[in-house]
Amino acid sequence: MAAPTRPPRPLRRTQLSDDVAARLRSAVMSGRLRPGTFVRLDETAAELGVSVTPVREALLTLRGEGIVESVPNRGYVVAPLGREDVYDIFWLQGRITVELAERAVHSATADDLTRLAARNDALRTAVELADPDRIAEAEYEFHRELCRIGRGPKLAWFLLGAARYTPHQLYAADPDWGTLAVQSHTRLIDAIRDRDREAVGRHTRIQFDDAAKRLVAHLERSGIWT
Repeated sequence: MAAPTRPPRPLRRTQLSDDVAARLRSAVMSGRLRPGTFVRLDETAAELGVSVTPVREALLTLRGEGIVESVPNRGYVVAPLGREDVYDIFWLQGRITVELAERAVHSATADDLTRLAARNDALRTAVELADPDRIAEAEYEFHRELCRIGRGPKLAWFLLGAARYTPHQLYAADPDWGTLAVQSHTRLIDAIRDRDREAVGRHTRIQFDDAAKRLVAHLERSGIWT
C-alpha cells in the first residue's frame, strides 16, 4: 500500500489549525512521521505553507489526543504507536458502525437504499478512475449516508471522532482496497434490503477488520516497529 504521490492540496485559510492537525495526524497514522520524531514548528509551517501559529495550535490539540508528547525545552515529539493502538481504533469504529448498520435493518426505506447504492456507485466510479481524492470523498459519503439511515446522530458524532485517526488517502491509493470496499458495500446493501441483521453485522465487521490489518501491514513494511 503506497501513499499518493501527488502534492497535497493547499490548505484552506479558515480553520487552519484543524487542517494542520489533520495533516499531522494522518502523517503519524500512515507512518510518514514516526514515533520519536520531533515535529519542528518552523519546518512544518514552511512545508504546509502556513504560519507558525496554526502549527502550534495543532500540536496542542494532538498532545491532548496523545498523538504527540511535549518535551521541555525541545518541542513536540511523535508519541509511541503500537499495533494494538491501530486495532483499537478500528475496533471502536467497527463497533459503532455495526450498531448503526444493524439499526438500518429496521429503519431503511427503499429510497434510503437507493441513495446508499448511489453512493457506492460513486465509489465504484472513483475506483475505476483511480482518483484517490474522489475515492476518499465517496467512501466518506457512503458511511455518512449509512449513519443517517441508522438514525444515531450521537453515535455518528463519536464515529467521526474515531475516524480522524484513519489515514484515508492511504487506503484510497490502494486499488485492491477500493475494489474490495465496493464489493463489501454491495453485500452490505443487499443484507440491509433482506433485513438480515446477522449478515449486516458480519459484512460491516469484515470491512473494519480488513482495514486494521492493512494498516498494520503497511506500518510493518515501513519499519516503524523493529
